[in-house]
Amino acid sequence: MSLRAIAWQSPCVLNMHKEIASSLSLLAMTCLFLLCCTSCTTKSAYLFTSFHEPANEGLRMLYSYDAYHWTDMNHIFLKPEAGDAKIMRDPSMVQGPDGTFHLVWTTGWKGDQGFGYASSKDLVNWSPQQHINIMATEPTTVNVWAPEIFYDDEAKQYIIIWASTVPFRFPKGQEDENNNHRLYYTTTTDFKTFAPAKLFLDPGFSVIDAQILKRSHEDYVLVMKDNTRPNRNILVAFGANPLGPYRNYSKRFTEPFSEGPNAVKAGKNWLIYYDSYRLKKYGAMQTTDFKTFKDVSNQVIIPEGHKHGTILKVSRKMLDQLRKSIGH
Repeated sequence: MSLRAIAWQSPCVLNMHKEIASSLSLLAMTCLFLLCCTSCTTKSAYLFTSFHEPANEGLRMLYSYDAYHWTDMNHIFLKPEAGDAKIMRDPSMVQGPDGTFHLVWTTGWKGDQGFGYASSKDLVNWSPQQHINIMATEPTTVNVWAPEIFYDDEAKQYIIIWASTVPFRFPKGQEDENNNHRLYYTTTTDFKTFAPAKLFLDPGFSVIDAQILKRSHEDYVLVMKDNTRPNRNILVAFGANPLGPYRNYSKRFTEPFSEGPNAVKAGKNWLIYYDSYRLKKYGAMQTTDFKTFKDVSNQVIIPEGHKHGTILKVSRKMLDQLRKSIGH
């Protein structure tokens, strides 16, 4: 018998191999256990408020665990009752510090001077809907489009911004006088009283579909659509306060005929989703600094028929309860 064979069969060597094998097996099992635990205990998820054309059905929602791949819940959570037209477009939602969800939406194309509002603790049972006639003090107002809600955690108030056309108020450039939008805003702490509407942003061109993002203290980004005829695409600007002023406007970074931008933080990246309505598809841009943008449209999955709303982060437990409540 060779020395190698003798050595292999010696008790000391055999015990050593058994210990190594046992340690490797334990390590493998530990890694598998940790992987499973991580997968099973993901604490956060994402909701994307949505609607389908012609906007008369009501609030829909998509969900995701990574902010890239979205699933439609195929459920109407709230049927529109506010406003004369009884439609719901551009639903925007935020969860307040007390856990209540606050929803605002567009209630009419033209001839409507307000937006819809409702709240919910669980997204299943909703408060009575209200029509907040916010532009009543401007009787020539043509419309109130795409109200977007933002919770200012420093001032402890909600900010709602929207686009309105007040004819002959601003230079119109190539726009029709009834399609020359500027951004307005109101604030509230209780959704019972609202501050009078004020001008939020006049960038010198027709602008709609704006969203406030907070990166840190005194560091805010405004994502918006340049709605002028030559452009009709997405850009950003920067400010030290959520109410502005906003400066340092970026170049337009999406293709023409883009609207409804909505951004969400996913890991170290921000994703800016937008509705590329001429191409009839959803696009997504990825950025870390809002100065350089990478097209990642081929990396996201958006269900067909989805129209733009707001993305918000929720707890995994909340999403699981919501899915269970609607049998999804």
